[in-house]
Amino acid sequence: QVQLVESGGGLVQPGGSLRLSCAASGRIFSINAMGWYRQAPGKERELVARITSGGSTDYADSVKGRFAISRDTAKNTVYLQMNSLKPEDTAVYYCNAIISKYYNEASRNYWGQGTQVTVSS
Repeated sequence: QVQLVESGGGLVQPGGSLRLSCAASGRIFSINAMGWYRQAPGKERELVARITSGGSTDYADSVKGRFAISRDTAKNTVYLQMNSLKPEDTAVYYCNAIISKYYNEASRNYWGQGTQVTVSS
């Protein structure tokens, strides 16, 4: 019932930039947090960045100073601006949202299908 739709992935050269977008739709009472995870082949999925309903942000050490997360609460959309991209950033990037569908029920994790980011010359 809740869907997260990602866009903005693609192929970019080292040092380039991309902006990822993720829009949540469906039955949504409130969103506690939205963020981005990534998973490279043979590696565990890791948190890249997240933003809470209060506006607090967290970043992986490897992306601090290069990536920036933001949101448009009216559109239930989160963005990830990625600058100075490195080959090590190559991964499938997954949008994540912690959403309450009803006011009296616990929030749950929802995931997008993932978007491929490839950094290569």
